[in-house]
Amino acid sequence: MTPFTYDALPGRVVFGPGVASTRLLAEVDAFGAQRILLIAGESETALARELCAPFADRVTATFSGIRPHVPLEVAESAREAAAGADLVLCVGGGSTTGTAKAVALTTGLPIVAVPTTYAGSEVTPVWGLTQGSRKTTGTDPVVLPRTVVYDPDLTLTLPAALSVASGLNAMAHCVEAFWAPRRNPVSSAVAEDGIRHLAAGLPVIATDPKDGEARADLLLGAYLAGSAFAVAGSGLHHKICHVLGGAFDLPHAETHAIVLPYVLAFNAPNAPRAAARIAAALGRDDAVQGLHELGRELKVPAGLRDLGLGRSDVDAVLDDILALAPTDNPSPVTANGLKALLVAAWSGTAPTGEDA
Repeated sequence: MTPFTYDALPGRVVFGPGVASTRLLAEVDAFGAQRILLIAGESETALARELCAPFADRVTATFSGIRPHVPLEVAESAREAAAGADLVLCVGGGSTTGTAKAVALTTGLPIVAVPTTYAGSEVTPVWGLTQGSRKTTGTDPVVLPRTVVYDPDLTLTLPAALSVASGLNAMAHCVEAFWAPRRNPVSSAVAEDGIRHLAAGLPVIATDPKDGEARADLLLGAYLAGSAFAVAGSGLHHKICHVLGGAFDLPHAETHAIVLPYVLAFNAPNAPRAAARIAAALGRDDAVQGLHELGRELKVPAGLRDLGLGRSDVDAVLDDILALAPTDNPSPVTANGLKALLVAAWSGTAPTGEDA
């Protein structure tokens, strides 16, 4: 067996239907928090206040100016709102968690996260900020939420289309964990199980968003996905999506969902064992075809052009992505190969590994 290093990340996870209502007070009390900054987007504010009712007198400020990709000006406003706080409580999706991380990055405040989507960022030490058209990411243990409260009931009202996109974003974390820079047998095993849960829950949610068991499958899959990604790191797929998202303000989850099968097709010929494990976890004969078919079944937009990206935009970011491409990617990343990948993802043609 190849030697490996595995960094087990600290953090407490509370998982189960209804736990946000029954356990959140105890989790906040564990920090002795008396001045809490609540971060929740406008669509989540009512839910967040309901969850905070047992300790409402300790919520001294609320920040709701959430924006995708955490623009620097949003981060700075949130940090100002944190003045005097001793805990950050975030309720919402990946952008909400990202805003809380931006606060923790400069203040060192502990975070308690209550996810309402399948972003997975709540269990990673990765932060991201956008200034102008450029998104910068980094890793710092101070931004890793100390406690995560996973309540599948909070995802029951998440629209089916957004649930699918968010779930496939989590799938991307799992797939990439097989060849990310710090990949190891433990993170790969976690990622494989994450794919199984996501593949089980996604088709059900697409037709019955109120199915509680499927929601629990997706949320558990998202947790496993984030855990694998946190340890294995960020690979080609995330480099592509972060550049595109930062440059053109594309929707985060949908961008990941569209690009994923194309990066998988690019890498699969040179990572056959990983591809076989991904296929088995998906319950499909072929990983690339299976993932592409799953996306079509779930009615994911076919290509990036459906998100408003122009064909010339692909050429505009090619060099930026090429500069960030991991040197140990399974398939060497060349300008021609990367362009072919991006053009295919833009047009929505069936993914193949011919340009790898």
